Amino acid sequence: QVQLVESGGGLVQPGGSLRFSCAASGTIFSINTMGWYHQGPGKERELVAAFTSGISTNYADSVKGRFTISRDNAKNTVYLQMNSLKPEDTAVYYCNAQGSLGPFWGKGTLVTVSS
Repeated sequence: QVQLVESGGGLVQPGGSLRFSCAASGTIFSINTMGWYHQGPGKERELVAAFTSGISTNYADSVKGRFTISRDNAKNTVYLQMNSLKPEDTAVYYCNAQGSLGPFWGKGTLVTVSS
């Protein structure tokens, strides 16, 4: 099993920034993809950004140029830097890990972008 512990989130004004972190533990050798999804009010959960096999990254079109995913392999941690936040970024953000034993999800953290 893989455990994912998220931190970050909260209330921010439009144009502001937030940074998430997600620390993985457990059978991390089984992971080949790790990243972030979000689920807005009344919407389905969808990909925000992720590291796919190797060092490739994948971003949703809506966040390209504003969000950056990074990682610290020594800490088994993935980060999401979110800049120029918009009200439509309001959602619950979930860390996700996928692999031979997964998928696995974090508990989720709420981001509210509002003035």
